[in-house]
Amino acid sequence: MNRRTALRQTLGFIGVSPHLSAPLSNFKISLQNRKDQRFRVGACDWSIGQSSKIEAFDVAKTIGLDGIQVNMGSEKNDMHLRRKDLQKAWRETARKTGVQIGGLALGELNNIPYKADPRAEQWVQDSVDVARALGAKNVLLAFFNKGDLKNDPQGRKVVIDRLKAVTPKAEKAGVVLAIESWLSAEEHMAIIEAVGSPALKVYYDVCNSTVMGYNILKEIRWLGKQNQICEFHFKENSFLLGQGKVNYPEVRKALDDIQYRGWIHIEGAVPEGKNMLESYTYNNKFVREILS
Repeated sequence: MNRRTALRQTLGFIGVSPHLSAPLSNFKISLQNRKDQRFRVGACDWSIGQSSKIEAFDVAKTIGLDGIQVNMGSEKNDMHLRRKDLQKAWRETARKTGVQIGGLALGELNNIPYKADPRAEQWVQDSVDVARALGAKNVLLAFFNKGDLKNDPQGRKVVIDRLKAVTPKAEKAGVVLAIESWLSAEEHMAIIEAVGSPALKVYYDVCNSTVMGYNILKEIRWLGKQNQICEFHFKENSFLLGQGKVNYPEVRKALDDIQYRGWIHIEGAVPEGKNMLESYTYNNKFVREILS
């Protein structure tokens, strides 16, 4: 029994539940001609239960995703994807499964904040090398929980200074560092302008910004027309996509207006008590219909 077969049996995947409320019969999926795809659909490895684990590729393949956003690691495993042997294993597994590495993320910055801890500063420096080794273009820098920048001008100043120190390296490597936070579009732009580097952009999460009460359609268009959004999270908290607060058909119109093409990574969007694989099969099909 190979690893993929064993994983399928362990997860007990049985397809989409008839109890999910919206019908799937009209959804269209095409994984053909990836080079010509305007959009690629992935998921955060932590959202499919495999944070920074190589098994995420098999789970993503089961769901039918194009790729995964890979968490670089944690304090506990010393950001293990800095190891060249693991980078090689991730690349080989991506090739074998056909599931791409759609991006890199530093989620541990929520607990070990970039604005306050020298370990985080080193991790961001190292993330440029890891992204390049994995063939990832964008590195998500998370600013939530302990790393929150909202109403913290001193924290923002530290972050700006540290980003000024790392962005020349990112520029040279062809890697974009992407801020995801509770900040508004204008607050993100203030940081980007202060740093003054094309290697710094916004990672736009449509659900987070909706929760904060921002006009996401206006923000997407404003940031996007300045080419300041590198990627998107499609997310809902405790709802399937399309059944929560975010108006995804209108988001698609905004993506068209800014001529966005690239990765859409699904995050969250599993209702309480629902099976993750069933939910993500549904979410994947929903996103592909919205983007078709």
